Amino acid sequence: MSRSPAQMRLTAEEEATLRGWTRKGTSEQRLVERAKIILLSHEGVTLENIARQLGTRPARVSKWRQRFAQDRLSALSDAPRPGKPRTYDSRTEARVLALLDQPAPEGYARWNGTLLAEALGNVSADQVWRILRSRGIQLQRRRSWCITTDPEFGPKAADVVALYLNPPESAVVVCVDEKPHIQALQRAQGYLRLPDGRAVNGFSHCYIRHGTTTLFAALDAVTGEVQTGHYARRRRREFLDFMNEVVAANPGRQLHVILDNLNTHKPKRDRWLQRHPQVHLHFTPTYSSWLNQVECWFSILSRSALRGASFTSARQLREAIDKFVAAYNADAVPFEWTKAVVHPTAPKRLYADLCK
Repeated sequence: MSRSPAQMRLTAEEEATLRGWTRKGTSEQRLVERAKIILLSHEGVTLENIARQLGTRPARVSKWRQRFAQDRLSALSDAPRPGKPRTYDSRTEARVLALLDQPAPEGYARWNGTLLAEALGNVSADQVWRILRSRGIQLQRRRSWCITTDPEFGPKAADVVALYLNPPESAVVVCVDEKPHIQALQRAQGYLRLPDGRAVNGFSHCYIRHGTTTLFAALDAVTGEVQTGHYARRRRREFLDFMNEVVAANPGRQLHVILDNLNTHKPKRDRWLQRHPQVHLHFTPTYSSWLNQVECWFSILSRSALRGASFTSARQLREAIDKFVAAYNADAVPFEWTKAVVHPTAPKRLYADLCK
């Protein structure tokens, strides 16, 4: 004979919560079972019938009914469990970080996760890498920097930045530099069919050299347009020949030219400047070529037209560069100078802001 169920009364809010648990697809199965036990008890189903419907033992049904009667909804969740004791603690992390300050083992140039684990003895390599990731430490990465030692960095940088932010009226501001020894590399490109039937798109690791070319470029800081010239070398005579082209492209206008400190740009006695009084040279501080906006354009050229391309001759390389220049100038816009303060100790951050 079935026993009469104990009286189980739910509020509207409790019933809605329990039914929500049973309908939610992401609810834990054990929580769904407990909710069904309480809901069936609320409907007057006997203990034995509840166990039969849910495929469990009557003792289990009784346990959750009793817990619910005592603490209501909060009683249906599992009590917190201590779990497995932690194998590593904060002292382990301190040991790993302290060891990084020590020289690497003899024969090795730098630490790696395996070497750190072996030196610590009782810390796994996985835990070492876990600690390094949490701290954002990447042992394989090496950063480089170039800090200017120019005692006149402030005035020189301010002069260049002022030309970007407030160019002289009716004058042209151009950033000039050269990209020497661009290689014309011929690579096999296309699809490679693998033995398993898959096709891989790319280019061959092997290549054939077909000479080099040196590219001179002048970037108009106001319009963003670029004027280029191709030469076999980058001596003073090639530089002056290119500057003659730049002057000829801007007749009758004052020309402010931003340059780096290459010796071909600044001879001791410059007769060319005496013959061109409308040209004013502005040199970036030493080790600060990132102040020259044409460096940004050279980066765009490399990514867009040179990297991964295949050329069968230096002439074909020059033609590819000219086509890119024509396409670039069609939609050219000036770089936006967004840095308010120039910090000599943070050139890379400034360079990134300059190239936005």
